[in-house]
Amino acid sequence: MKIRTKICGITRPEDALAAAEAGADAVGLVFYSKSKRAVMAAQAKEIAAVLPPFVSVVALFVNEQSDVIREILHQVPIDVIQFHGDEDDDFCRQFDRPYLKAVRVQTPADITAALRDFADARAVLFDAFVHGSYGGTGHTFDWTILPEKLNGHWILSGGLNAENVADALRVTHAQAVDVSSGVESAAGVKSPEKMAAFMAAVQAFQAA
Repeated sequence: MKIRTKICGITRPEDALAAAEAGADAVGLVFYSKSKRAVMAAQAKEIAAVLPPFVSVVALFVNEQSDVIREILHQVPIDVIQFHGDEDDDFCRQFDRPYLKAVRVQTPADITAALRDFADARAVLFDAFVHGSYGGTGHTFDWTILPEKLNGHWILSGGLNAENVADALRVTHAQAVDVSSGVESAAGVKSPEKMAAFMAAVQAFQAA
């Protein structure tokens, strides 16, 4: 099975195009004002407009009001919503879109609880826990705490880059990965070379 990839924190149309050309399956747009990678609706529309067919647009929210989310969904062609805060399953399910739920991992119990509590999610995304942060930190977590067999779809995130993604895939057997800061030249500015190298590393691992 192909390893799926998402490049998150896209802020410019040219970066979205470069991600798609490198082979990414999805791009992530961050609608969280405290993030260095935050976008507004008009900016997000420009990014989505340049993407070729079959590259999914994922909107990331952190503890946002439901009416704000609905307004963005009305303005921007969003395929999947990613919730990165303290939202529960009932909140996540109300928007008539497939959703991903990010969980900041500290213990194996966090993993099993997330898969149980968000059984309706399209996938659960496992990210590193950094106090006071909701993601995009560039930190990894201890991949060895992931059980060998997990029920449900899940995504590996947190501190991935071209240099460590093969090791991450080898240890975790992940079928989907999410990268943000690991393919940047500056916060919110993606490097075409780093995105291409990341995708090449994923593809080389899969071909091995």
